[in-house]
Amino acid sequence: MSLGKKIGVVVTVVVLAAVGFFYLSRPTALVVEVSSGRAVKAVPGSVTVHAEFQMELKSEVGGRVVKSELDPGNAVMAGEILCQLDTGDLELEIEKITSEYETAKKRIAVGSSIALELANARDDIVNFEQLYRSGNMPESELIKKRRGVQQIEQSYELEKVNNAQLLEGFENTLRVKNRQLEKMTIVAPFDGVVSMVYARPGDLIGSNSSIATLISTSRTVEAKISEENFADLKVGQSASVRFLPYGAWLYDATLVKILPTADPTTQRYIVHLEVDIEPEKLVPGITGELTVVVGQRESDTNIPRRALFGNYVYVVTDGQVYLREVQTGYVTMTAVEVLKGLSAGEQVIVDQLDRFRDGDSVRVVMADQGESK
Repeated sequence: MSLGKKIGVVVTVVVLAAVGFFYLSRPTALVVEVSSGRAVKAVPGSVTVHAEFQMELKSEVGGRVVKSELDPGNAVMAGEILCQLDTGDLELEIEKITSEYETAKKRIAVGSSIALELANARDDIVNFEQLYRSGNMPESELIKKRRGVQQIEQSYELEKVNNAQLLEGFENTLRVKNRQLEKMTIVAPFDGVVSMVYARPGDLIGSNSSIATLISTSRTVEAKISEENFADLKVGQSASVRFLPYGAWLYDATLVKILPTADPTTQRYIVHLEVDIEPEKLVPGITGELTVVVGQRESDTNIPRRALFGNYVYVVTDGQVYLREVQTGYVTMTAVEVLKGLSAGEQVIVDQLDRFRDGDSVRVVMADQGESK
């Protein structure tokens, strides 16, 4: 090979290496194509998970705790016995009252001496009336005898009233004592989880003392929406929710309740959501963000939301980056409808936007459309 040919080969290799180096040294731009599809108008908001309610579990009566199933973190079911107070003294009192009640019933069942006296007096008045008719008793004496019978009848009626009152008193006292006995067995008022415990076996507590704090297992997912977006909301609208502890995962949700008043300090309205998520993930206190779908339409120019910064996007044409101002339409957490500034099929950068400037040369790598959202 002649010297000229060798020099030509070397020059060619050097040029190719330089071109390859220049190409490979260009930054990589992750892009997606502007695509057609359904554009969604979504209202943004913040989300907080609350326990539907919590309560201080209290004892209505005082006593000594003899047994407790309460322990922080324990799940409890409605009606489950949680705490037992000592019932010994009260049971003895109920036994004493019951015995007195049974004795009173037996005494009344034996019969009344006044009833016997009344029966005799009525028999006597029949004889007195015969004597009066035969002229052997003055009328004044008969009237006196009749008044005596009336007095006995009144005494008998009073005795019956007193006996009934006595039995009713025993029965009412027993009802009160048995109710107190029931209150000494403290049960869970709803399904929930024990948060705090204030009384342990052996503790002596007073009436209305707090025993534990229970948090319901039912949850309320509460969202706050700004005043300017509130008018578009309706019960039944679809939404997407992202909870901060669970990363970028989106959960489907439905608007189930709209509260009619705004928070006076923030002027944000509160709505409740039903979220399609495992119940155990709805931990009270976690927060997130949502978008409520309030409108939909077909669009020829949709891009991932992360391609947009302000009103601008980076468009890549033939390996060259161009800064492009756009006019947006419907916006969700993941996608944006572009009304002006882009055409279907153009490529926009969706990752590490701060690395690029207008006029940069780049190598293009197509992003998966699902991952780019």
